[in-house]
Amino acid sequence: MKKSKSTFALFFGNRGFFPSSLIAEARSELPRILKEAGHEVLMLEENATRHGAVETPREGEIYANFLQQNRGKFDGIILSLPNFGDETGAVSALKEAGVPILIQAYPDDLDKMSSALRRDAFCGKLSITDVFRQYGVKFTALKPHVVKPTSEKFKANLDHFDRVCQVVKGVRQMTVGAIGARTTPFKTVRIDELALQHHGITVETLDMADVIGRVRAMNGSSAYQDKAHLLRETTDWNGVPERAFENLAKLSVVLDEIIEEYQMDAVAIRCWLELQKQLGISPCVVLGTLNNQGIGAACEVDLGSAIALKALHLASGEAATCLDWNNNYADEEEKCILFHCGPVPQSLMAGPGRITDHDILINSIGPGSSFGCNVGRIAPFNFTFGNVLTENGRMRWYLGHGEFTNDEVPPDFFGCAGVAEIENLEDVLMHMVRTGHRHHVNLTPGYYVQPIKEALNYYLNHDVVLPQWEAEPSC
Repeated sequence: MKKSKSTFALFFGNRGFFPSSLIAEARSELPRILKEAGHEVLMLEENATRHGAVETPREGEIYANFLQQNRGKFDGIILSLPNFGDETGAVSALKEAGVPILIQAYPDDLDKMSSALRRDAFCGKLSITDVFRQYGVKFTALKPHVVKPTSEKFKANLDHFDRVCQVVKGVRQMTVGAIGARTTPFKTVRIDELALQHHGITVETLDMADVIGRVRAMNGSSAYQDKAHLLRETTDWNGVPERAFENLAKLSVVLDEIIEEYQMDAVAIRCWLELQKQLGISPCVVLGTLNNQGIGAACEVDLGSAIALKALHLASGEAATCLDWNNNYADEEEKCILFHCGPVPQSLMAGPGRITDHDILINSIGPGSSFGCNVGRIAPFNFTFGNVLTENGRMRWYLGHGEFTNDEVPPDFFGCAGVAEIENLEDVLMHMVRTGHRHHVNLTPGYYVQPIKEALNYYLNHDVVLPQWEAEPSC
C-alpha cells in the first residue's frame, strides 16, 4: 500500500522593506523541496502580487480568491515566512482557508545580520500566530521555531503536517457503511449517528438480506475471478470447502460494489449468524483484505471502530486492524493479548495465515458453517492504537502507542493474536473502564499519536485523551 501525499498551496508572507531576493529564493526553494518529497504544490503567480507574496489586505484578497478558485485541489497550506511577514495580509488571505495551515519561518544566518540581509522571521512568526489566534484562524506550529526547508527537521515537520492533513481531509467528509443491523447482545458498539453527522461523518445503512441476496445472485464475472485470485494469493485455503471459498469471494465483490455505489470510506458488518447459517462463511478474511486496500472495515457493526480504522490508516498510510482487548499475559501488567477471530490483514501477520472454521461459533451452529477466519499470529511492530465513541453529541477518542513483541501466544489459542506491550497499560484500561469505551481497539503500524490528536482535537473539534500519559486519579 502506497501512502498518498497531500497537495499543498504555498503562501509567502512579506514585509516590504526586506529585500525581494528573500521571497524569490523561497519561491524557488520550497516548491522544489516539496516536490522532491512527493507533494504536489499550488502557487500564486509571481505577477499577481508584489513578488508573488502577500503583504497588504488587498494582496490577501487576491490570495483568498486564488484559494477559492482552487478549492478542493489542496489539502493544506504552508505559510512560509522568508522575512518578518505582514500579519494583516496573512489574515485577509487565510481566514477562510478551511484546511490546516503550517507556519514555517526561515532562520537568520549569523553572518547575514545587517539590515540589508536580515530576515526577522523569528519575530514575525510570533506576530502572525498572535493575530491568527485573535481572529480564530487555526494553524500548526512545530519545533524548531525557525527552520530551513532544506533541513532534516523540516522534513520531519512536513511528514507530521502531511499526516495531519490526511486525517482532517478524510475524517471531515467520511461516509461509513453499516452493513446489517447491530447484533442484539452487542450494546457495547452502539453509536449516535446524529453526533457523527454533526462532525461531518455520514452513516449509510444496508440490510444484510440484500447483501446475501446479491451474493446468491452473482454469476462468474471478471470481478469475481480477480477477487478469487486475490484471496487465494492472500492466505492458505487448504481444507476449505469450495462453496465457502466461492461465497467469500462473492461477498468480497458485493462489498466492493456497495462501497463504490455509496462512496464509502469505511464499513462495519454484521458478521454473525446470518452469514454462517445462509452462506456457510465468516467474513473475517474479507475484512482483512478491505483494510489492506485502505478501507476501514470492522466486524460486529462497530461503526466507531470502522471510523477509527480509517483515521489510523489515513495517518499511517498502512493497513489498520480491529482487535479485542482480550487477555492478560500472565502477571505482566504492561502486556496483554490482543486478538480477533481472523480479520487481521495479511500484511500485519508474522507469516502466512490459514483459513479455518470459526472455533467459537461452531459451539452454537456446528462445524462446517463458518469458514473465513484468517488464523495466525501478528507480527512484531510498533503501533498507534485508539478508538472512538459518541457521548452527549461529542466524539470522544483515546489514543496511545504500543508494541507487538515476540512473546509466544499459546499454540492452541484460536484466531489471530499477538502480545502487546503498552506503557502504563493499567492506566489505559482504567480510563476505558471509567469512560465506557468498548472492548475493541484499533491499531496501525508506526507512532502517530501527535498528528492524529492534532487533526482530531484541534482542527476537527473532537475530544481526545492520551491515557498513557494523562492518568486520571484513582477512584
